[in-house]
Amino acid sequence: MGCVKSKEEMDPTLKYRPDNSNATPLNAHLGHYGPDPTLMGHSPAMKSHNNSYNSNAASLTPFGGASSVMTPFGGASTSFTSVAVSSPFPNVIAGGVTFFVALYDYEARTSDDLSFKKGDRFQIINNTEGDWWEARSINTGHKGYIPSNYVAPADSIQAEEWYFGKMGRKDAERWLLGPGNQRGTFLARESETTKGAYSLSIRDWDDVKGDNVKHYKIRKLDNGGYYITTRAQFETLQKLVKHYTEHADGLCYRLTTVCPTVKPQTQGLAKDAWEIPRESLRLEVKLGQGCFGEVWMGTWNGTTKVAIKTLKPGTMSPEAFLQEAQIMKKLRHDKLVPLYAVVSEEPIYIVTEFMGKGSLLDFLKEGDGKYLKLPQLVDMASQIADGMAFIERMNYIHRDLRAANILVADNLVCKIADFGLARLIEDNEYTARQGAKFPIKWTAPEAALYGRFTIKSDVWSFGILLTELVTKGRVPYPGMVNREVLEQVERGYRMPCPQGCPESLHEMMRVCWKKDPDERPTFEYIQSFLEDYFTATEPQYQPGDNL
Repeated sequence: MGCVKSKEEMDPTLKYRPDNSNATPLNAHLGHYGPDPTLMGHSPAMKSHNNSYNSNAASLTPFGGASSVMTPFGGASTSFTSVAVSSPFPNVIAGGVTFFVALYDYEARTSDDLSFKKGDRFQIINNTEGDWWEARSINTGHKGYIPSNYVAPADSIQAEEWYFGKMGRKDAERWLLGPGNQRGTFLARESETTKGAYSLSIRDWDDVKGDNVKHYKIRKLDNGGYYITTRAQFETLQKLVKHYTEHADGLCYRLTTVCPTVKPQTQGLAKDAWEIPRESLRLEVKLGQGCFGEVWMGTWNGTTKVAIKTLKPGTMSPEAFLQEAQIMKKLRHDKLVPLYAVVSEEPIYIVTEFMGKGSLLDFLKEGDGKYLKLPQLVDMASQIADGMAFIERMNYIHRDLRAANILVADNLVCKIADFGLARLIEDNEYTARQGAKFPIKWTAPEAALYGRFTIKSDVWSFGILLTELVTKGRVPYPGMVNREVLEQVERGYRMPCPQGCPESLHEMMRVCWKKDPDERPTFEYIQSFLEDYFTATEPQYQPGDNL
């Protein structure tokens, strides 16, 4: 969320550790069997190439950053995340005596928190209060609150390092094809298509595809066993994984190393840390500045690195902001930047996850994004559409969707920032909708002219964002000032196909720019189109000089 001025107006230039209890599988089979051919991903080679386009537009970069929101069990999730807060382990009875084990280290942030190390065991005292559970450490005897997504029931599948929980096929490929991973790196996850089944995803290599990922469906037997092929059946998922770490036994490659992961973000800073005192925040490094405020890297409570957006007094009503923030904090999805806490008195502070790689706009213009090819760019667009499809399902509206308000994390993970804030801005240069601070070039004509903001006007903005991706951050409508853009778009003008962009992708942009909002696609459709783009639409794609 920030102001936008056209370039005419300003010119700022693990190694796998096998379970010793696992036994020899039943009916081990040495034949070869392949993965589902529709579920194989690969990573085209990337070339270094400096793009000739350069943006001279200035905008407030919302936050900057590098971290991935993960599932409670270590995997990035593309699944629908409910607004309602509930226990990630619904089968565990509140107040029961089931023991839990820590999946990661955690350092206490407040006096009520409990520090622990990976592998520590807990008795849960109270798990009815959402994201922070009261627990007693079996190791130390101490009591305190722990983040519920840092633990799993002891001896469960969720406690295994290789189990990544709710993770989509594309996210699995993104993690497995990350730098440093070798052939045989693997993870297990819930199946996207078959309820109660799992998928085994393995990094592979061959002469034709180079580095790629193969996915095998793990099915469940009526008696509770598991198999990839019926000729090799196992009592537990753990025994299946152990077997394939010892023998390829028909898989593309033997399982060698668990896919590396990172600590998940906690849900909130601590229990009951929502409206926080300004004194609990320390502003350390200024990351950006715009029309409505500044963005800082900072620390909360002397313990936790965060991003802090400071708003100039008068930017928006504190009461209206606090009301909107209550909604925003409940919008949880792995492709949305989580809102942690607020300082609700002016100057308003907005505290979020810190992400060190910056905005998508800067990443494309000045970072490693300059060298990305079309498959990586389309994958990033698919992630953004995934996050927007969640906003669509929640009947919410972003109102300011553009590359400056998307953040990039490790492994090219994208997250949407500043959703919903644009509605609250009270600056006359912004509320006029045609003033210098309003992002005219990204805004649908019915929203710019008549204030009719809907999820369909967000779809229009997404089409503009697609042009930013394929042009590596070029300002939309190059050479045109805001007033000219409004006039030309109303007359039917649409941006031509960018250089090197496939016509099929440009056609998606044009559908997003339909004059009638009802004729524009849903984000659910856009996400599906982009996710399968290189199998269903452009299977013959070959890398070019730029894309």
